[in-house]
Amino acid sequence: MRYQKTIARLHALVDDQVVPGVSYTIFDGEEKTEEVFGASQLQPTTQPLWQGALYDVASLTKVVGTTTVMMQLVQDGKLSVDDEICRYLPTFGDERVTIRHLMTHTSGITGYIPNRNQLRPDQLTQALLGLHVGEDFNQRVKYADIGFIYLGWIIEHFYHRPVQQVIQEAVLTPLGMDQSTFQPIAAQCVPTEIQSQRGLIRGSTHDPKGYILGEHCGCAGLFSSLSDLTRFGQAMVTDNLAGILTNETMDHLFVDQTPMPGYHGRSFGWRVLPTCDNQPHMVIYHTGYTGTWMILDRQTKQGFIMLSNRVHPSANNPEFIERRHQLVQTYLQEK
Repeated sequence: MRYQKTIARLHALVDDQVVPGVSYTIFDGEEKTEEVFGASQLQPTTQPLWQGALYDVASLTKVVGTTTVMMQLVQDGKLSVDDEICRYLPTFGDERVTIRHLMTHTSGITGYIPNRNQLRPDQLTQALLGLHVGEDFNQRVKYADIGFIYLGWIIEHFYHRPVQQVIQEAVLTPLGMDQSTFQPIAAQCVPTEIQSQRGLIRGSTHDPKGYILGEHCGCAGLFSSLSDLTRFGQAMVTDNLAGILTNETMDHLFVDQTPMPGYHGRSFGWRVLPTCDNQPHMVIYHTGYTGTWMILDRQTKQGFIMLSNRVHPSANNPEFIERRHQLVQTYLQEK
């Protein structure tokens, strides 16, 4: 059986109580290995995980939704990745920052927002647009949500609709991702964290900025199922997302796109990783804070989608991060 070590590590996540449960797919072309096991929640009572559960996929929203729509705008000639963002967000004052910087996490945008999680949507929007560019600009990759919040607003500049509505219309519906939504029914969702202010979070986004910004957030907020994300992953590696993207656009996603010289491991939206096989090439990879990830190999038409709610009952779970790294490396060695 293929992927024995990877699958053993996935089961160990549940056996060692690192996550309540796991839903995963490993696919080679049309051939799939899938499992759903463990619990959907541990508190206030333990409940079993079920097939078809919806997960808060957190930052997978960035690549499934926001990146895909941005690349559609680029290939349609509506904008260039090297356009200055102040052209579309004039309230932002620094003319050096381009769309490429946002999409590769090299913008260096930084700053502290007092009482951020207590602000109203309009106050948070104003505060985020008032952040400044620090010394990391164009120097190194520093992963952050802010760039994809800005990109969501740039999408709204073109579509004149909330970014999450655009993602639904431009990506989810055309791909037949019928279970994926930004407005789920709570009972269909796996819970995330138990917080003092919000209680047991279920059916609303765990991300605090996404929770405030709602449908105007391009960095988080999507709920999806294993089958829908498998559909997305297979479409990415077989037919350019059912023709949503062009072959040329897909080529761009699988190479380093950072503006600095050398390899820095970031494409547009996605992270790029080298494979471990006899013909080294790049795969694309992304994670979600809640305990999700996706690895896709266009050259071999393979993929690995893993969904968990590792922030339940508490987000204080550093062991998951180390285990995730081990799992990704194990999969890349076995594939």
